[in-house]
Amino acid sequence: MWSRQMSEIDPSIAHDGGDRPTASTASALLSAADIWSTAPSPADTPKEVTPPPAEGAIAEAASACANPSVESSKAPLPQAAKAVSPAPPRVWPPQKLSLALQGGGSFGAFTWGVLERLLEEPDCGFDAISGASVGAVNAVLLACGLVEGGREGARKRLARFWNQIATEASFRSLMLVGAFSPAGSSVAFGPTLRSPYFDPFDLDPLRQALAKDIEFSALTAPGCPKLLIAATRIRDGALHIFGNAEITADVLLASTCPPLVHCAVEIDGEAYWDGGYSANPPVARLVQASQTSDILVVQVTPARDGYVPITMAAIDRRLDQITANAVLNAEMAAIEWARGDTASPPLRLFRIAAEDQIEGLSQRSAADLGRGFVRLLHRSGRDAADRWLRGATERTPPSTARAQPAFAE
Repeated sequence: MWSRQMSEIDPSIAHDGGDRPTASTASALLSAADIWSTAPSPADTPKEVTPPPAEGAIAEAASACANPSVESSKAPLPQAAKAVSPAPPRVWPPQKLSLALQGGGSFGAFTWGVLERLLEEPDCGFDAISGASVGAVNAVLLACGLVEGGREGARKRLARFWNQIATEASFRSLMLVGAFSPAGSSVAFGPTLRSPYFDPFDLDPLRQALAKDIEFSALTAPGCPKLLIAATRIRDGALHIFGNAEITADVLLASTCPPLVHCAVEIDGEAYWDGGYSANPPVARLVQASQTSDILVVQVTPARDGYVPITMAAIDRRLDQITANAVLNAEMAAIEWARGDTASPPLRLFRIAAEDQIEGLSQRSAADLGRGFVRLLHRSGRDAADRWLRGATERTPPSTARAQPAFAE
């Protein structure tokens, strides 16, 4: 449990480095980065896996702690708690994963690297995948590639998309992968770009790239991973989850739509903005939908920053980072609350974070689609996933020998 893990960490130990806590802040509540698992624990000996938490409890917790008006897609999600049968003894690496892919502009290239390395692990399959903003794009590229070309097809599809984005790096592409923040875009470009007349022909490079790389009908094929794509409904600010049968290019554009740069995307009479405002990425709903108890969250937006911003651009960047991770932390708190203080099924929630691999990431712009930076992110994601698959510890809390799985018993 989080509370047990937090009590094991010695708050008196200070850290060096700009983005790590000092002795004066170590006694405060730990960030999610200190709580989550980055590697399997030595205690993960083979044992029988029981189903994830019941759907009702997770849904109630998510509503209470994150968004009281969360709405599901038209087609109800599978009730995992009823469908899961007892699993074989646990092995490492997991033979089936559910993935939660965070949004964060060009930082999504880190997720590309993680997914590429996971695809090279032949015994590791994929159950359900959730995503918001560019995380949603990565999720759909992965799923479509798996259906049409297997693991190698998925790898090639992700590489083609990211190479195209990095090569073209057009102004519209930058905006539509969620690379511009609301305040930053309004300050830099003014209200003109927020007019619906700015792009009357809707010739978005991202739309064209998605149409070229994704056959949306493949998402309903047998064997396709379950998809949960987040968008924020403007009318009431509620999270809306789009399932496989509903996903179109418009759904992905809605999930990546920055509100102060691009006009809202309308789907079936409802207007939507970036899904990262309501779930970045959806985790509680992923736990509901998943038929595996191993969940991997790929977090690309930095949670830590050792500097106090003073310029308008730096303040805006930091506010974006805090907002993106606050939604994620709320979902994690909801899941923990639903589990209670008694013995619970051994849900194992793991995290791979870009900021643990790339020094000073919090100071970099998520609008940077330079090929050198994209390659750095991709390579770092591959390396991080490789260490995770091999059971190597990526970030060890101060007084523990190894990071512990967040919910492992």
